[in-house]
Amino acid sequence: MARIEGVCREVCDATEYVTIVTSGADGPHLAGHWGSYMRIVDPGEVVVFPVGRFQRTEQNLRANGRIQLMVATRKVQGTRSPGQGCVIDGHGEIVAAGEYVDLVREKFPWARGALVVRVAGVETQL
Repeated sequence: MARIEGVCREVCDATEYVTIVTSGADGPHLAGHWGSYMRIVDPGEVVVFPVGRFQRTEQNLRANGRIQLMVATRKVQGTRSPGQGCVIDGHGEIVAAGEYVDLVREKFPWARGALVVRVAGVETQL
């Protein structure tokens, strides 16, 4: 399992928006979430989001657990200019009970569950 650390951790902490990519029978599916809702836990090996709807994302993950997250911000210096991004590859699932749901419901009591992403790889962009 990979970890989110270094510059990618800085990007995740500063991002305003996260793009979530799953794949289903109709091809790629994009969903989004606020960056401030993202929690990085288990020394950077797991990313957790509160889930309200996300029915298509959940359906896709049941059939194929592969998931990608794209995070970016201009607040972190890139290699050539202001702005850095990261793609996080992993395996995702939406859970309705357990420690990750308890974690997200502390701040987001409306959550029906948690999107749990186990990080397999991290790559910088920009």
